[in-house]
Amino acid sequence: MSIYEETREAIAGATRVVVKVGSSSLTTPTGLNTDALEKVARTLAEFRLNGKEVILVSSGAIAAGMGPMEAVTRPKDLATQQAAAGIGQGILMSAYFKVLAEYGLVPAQVLLTADELIRRTQYRNAQRAIDRMLALGFMPIVNENDAVATSEIRFGDNDRLSALVAQLSHADALVLLTDVDALYTAHPADPDSRRVEFVSHPSEIQQLSIGGAGSSVGTGGMRTKILAATMVTDSGIPTLVTSADNCAAALRGEDVGTYFAVTHKRRQTRMLWLAHLASTNGTIRIDAGAAKAVLKRGTSLLAAGVTHVTGEFESGDPVDIVDPQGDLIARGMTNFSSEELPRMYGLTTEVLGDRYGSDYRKEVVHRNDLVLTDSAYEGRL
Repeated sequence: MSIYEETREAIAGATRVVVKVGSSSLTTPTGLNTDALEKVARTLAEFRLNGKEVILVSSGAIAAGMGPMEAVTRPKDLATQQAAAGIGQGILMSAYFKVLAEYGLVPAQVLLTADELIRRTQYRNAQRAIDRMLALGFMPIVNENDAVATSEIRFGDNDRLSALVAQLSHADALVLLTDVDALYTAHPADPDSRRVEFVSHPSEIQQLSIGGAGSSVGTGGMRTKILAATMVTDSGIPTLVTSADNCAAALRGEDVGTYFAVTHKRRQTRMLWLAHLASTNGTIRIDAGAAKAVLKRGTSLLAAGVTHVTGEFESGDPVDIVDPQGDLIARGMTNFSSEELPRMYGLTTEVLGDRYGSDYRKEVVHRNDLVLTDSAYEGRL
């Protein structure tokens, strides 16, 4: 069996699946597209009744709020976006409730913010809440809590949010629904464009021209979906990108859309938290040799390779690790504080032990507490 077939089977056989549907699939330029929403909701309800655990990440709150506000385009300023989200979230959930009730199902609203998930305790709280909702027979419907977002209205986009939800819920698969049926080698309108059926590794699509948001009411685009797929496949979760019209076919693992194969075994929740959610307290700059060792050989970071630190942090804090050019390459839990490290620059563990005692023979960041970031993928897309 080919990897492509294995990936399709993995999605078809998934017990717990996260499905993300974007604004472009659920809305018109001036409000909610109830027909499209009902179609997706009915498909998910049928799969839920057939024994699947379904978690829906649904965009559309801001767009749904545009109708009552009589707005003809997506608001530009943060305050108006927040107002639209507050108005529209209730409309969105009401629409889902109406459809799911016909199947004897009840949606459970989950509103998340980046600030909450940065804190590990809150991350685990969200994890437990979603697990309990599923165990009780409810369908979690997740969205960013846009009405209280501070730095920017979106999580980055709901594609990234869905990737994080797939990770924290230990999902078996992620399905990203959009208004395009697959990833293509060029713009879908180009007669020479071909559908990309399968991606075994993100490096295969480095040269493709990836567009931005596809509609005026959405914030994502194919690029953000590829980044989300990269994130979750690196965490052991197969992913499919296709159109909302293909929702049922996607959940059956049919030959639709673009499948992304798993590139790494499942990671511990702690490492997922560190890689994608942790708020770091400082930065450790390392030399070229240390960067190569971390990136290519997966080694621990030793003091001999450290050249500079910025910020204030204590032992056990999460820190960014950057190469000589300042590019982020990894994150890790440091064994030394920002006060201790400067006197350790460039010294071997043997010298450190002789000079300062056996406690200083430890790695600055042990390989088990270090995770490579996905910024390298971002730079290629």
